Amino acid sequence: MTSSPGISAAALALLIAPAFGHHSFSAEYDANKPVNVQGVVAKLAWVNPHAYIYVDAKDASGKITRYAFETSSPNALLRRGWKRDSLKEGDQVTVDGYLAKDSRPLTDGSLHGNARLVTLATGKTVFAGSSADDGGPAK
Repeated sequence: MTSSPGISAAALALLIAPAFGHHSFSAEYDANKPVNVQGVVAKLAWVNPHAYIYVDAKDASGKITRYAFETSSPNALLRRGWKRDSLKEGDQVTVDGYLAKDSRPLTDGSLHGNARLVTLATGKTVFAGSSADDGGPAK
């Protein structure tokens, strides 16, 4: 059985293309902008390539700010012991992470961040991981 060089090149391109789509921590997030957000889970998006936790947090004046925290991929979260129901809308959480270099609100009005640790109201802390695993600040 023989294959043409064109088919082989196309197959190779399909295999390596996902590697170019991955971004390092330092490409998008700022290690000098740590954030500790206490709030309520507004939404959980189990999407590839990274799942997101949306957290509504109140400041001292009562104003609510929504944060969109990037985590690992859904598969990586599952390997770390997460389940799709590990977090639910309305759960109280504390998220330790880092803000994006461009801290302007996203199109939905949320601030973009990278989650490192998520602490549930029970006190259980879960490693969220994300692109910070690739060149981000040490844990």
